[in-house]
Amino acid sequence: MSLIYFIRASVFKRSSQRAVKAAAISVVFKGILTISVFGLSVANMTAQAAVSTDKTIENPTASLQLISLNSGEITARNDANELSDIADMLDAADDYDDSIDSVADETALTDDTGEIDTDIPPEVAKVSLNAISPETLKTFVAVVDLVRREYVDTVNDEELFNNAMSGMLTKLDSHAEFLDAEAYENLRAFTEGDVGDIGIKVAYEPTAGYWVITDVVNDSPADRKGIAVGDYLHQVGEFKLDENKESNDIEQLLTGIAGTQVDIVTSKAGRRKHTTTLQRNNSHPQVIEVKLVDGIAVIKLPAFQNNSREKLLEGLINLDAPVSGILLDMRDNPGGVLTSAVNVASLFMSDTDVVQVQARQNKTRVLSTQGDAILERVPMVVLQNRYSASAAEVLASSLQAQKRAIIAGEVSYGKGSVQSVIPLNDEQAVKLTVANYMTASGEKIDEIGVKPDVTLSGNESTWEQQAMDLLKERVLESGIRFIRKPTKEIKAVESNVAK
Repeated sequence: MSLIYFIRASVFKRSSQRAVKAAAISVVFKGILTISVFGLSVANMTAQAAVSTDKTIENPTASLQLISLNSGEITARNDANELSDIADMLDAADDYDDSIDSVADETALTDDTGEIDTDIPPEVAKVSLNAISPETLKTFVAVVDLVRREYVDTVNDEELFNNAMSGMLTKLDSHAEFLDAEAYENLRAFTEGDVGDIGIKVAYEPTAGYWVITDVVNDSPADRKGIAVGDYLHQVGEFKLDENKESNDIEQLLTGIAGTQVDIVTSKAGRRKHTTTLQRNNSHPQVIEVKLVDGIAVIKLPAFQNNSREKLLEGLINLDAPVSGILLDMRDNPGGVLTSAVNVASLFMSDTDVVQVQARQNKTRVLSTQGDAILERVPMVVLQNRYSASAAEVLASSLQAQKRAIIAGEVSYGKGSVQSVIPLNDEQAVKLTVANYMTASGEKIDEIGVKPDVTLSGNESTWEQQAMDLLKERVLESGIRFIRKPTKEIKAVESNVAK
């Protein structure tokens, strides 16, 4: 079974339910994606990535060669991404307390008589469901039958049952959800670099005293649910909106990992408020921005995805100039693939524990850096804000614990649970919380966050310069230039080393 793990930070509805409540379902899983989705999923994103643990996948950075102006070659080794022990890290996701071997007789839901059929089929009545009583099943059948008969509009049975499954999962915690075909495909696309939103733009209208929707993308999730230009936006997830919010805040709340969902509260002007659950299926690619400022590489890392390590190194190579320090900007980073965060940490630290993962039925696992720490000599500062979550917090906390970097900004979000995206078939999946994670030293992150070494004040637009001032005190006297060498030259170098 091929496994893909990611860790997703979901900012909405911090749940007090931390224990994994696994539903009893017997299915054949084709794979597992573990997401740390910062639900806030926020991200200017340009956003939450994933790393496959399949050993047959070639190292995408095998051809990268990094040259130091002072100390010769620094090479990117093939073993930098070999995290083979991750494959069984969350295998508890495959284990369930119960199984359901039979399904209800369809006639229980399609009876055309005038009475509501609440009889429980013998097959279901015999199933061992532990805490689920026959009376509860009877009630469920009765409610379904009642809705199909009496609801004002004709209901689609597929949609009705999808909604039932979605409600069951979202009641577990704010990160669990049922993924339909579109959401599942978008979530898979995220691992390759896509982020998503619900397809709206908003602006604060002082005369009305509300945030007003100014644009709705045609055929976007919002458009399909009837959200229209001129509607008031009152709340996103658990965050109520007022005049103190910034436009960037709203954008971060609405944007996140492609395929994830978010609740919004809207109203037509002067009418009753309405809550709508939308999936971030208006997807678009995200990029890692790298620029050089006074010899310092400023790297904007919006999320952790399959190619984050590769793109980060490529960005440094494309600078084509010596680098004396690195400012890693993880503001608005909602998280992403856990193994990707470990891979990025492996660029900066060697032989270092990064995070502890505690699953329900497995002993605690400690994930550590692998391979050569190519950037270990380069001084760095990490910039974070209240929207930095999950995998971003894993990386920041490990760099902080090893005193490898100064963490600047504000306290991060505080999201410490791991979700597995478990395919049910080619078009549907369940996203379920299957583990919690803590810092490498065992400190809790969930609902606490990572406290910065240096708290930055003032408008956030000034934070980059404040962080740059901190870093300038520590930069290298002579920088390191990063280049890509031809394959033949790589082989020649390796041959000379062997001699």
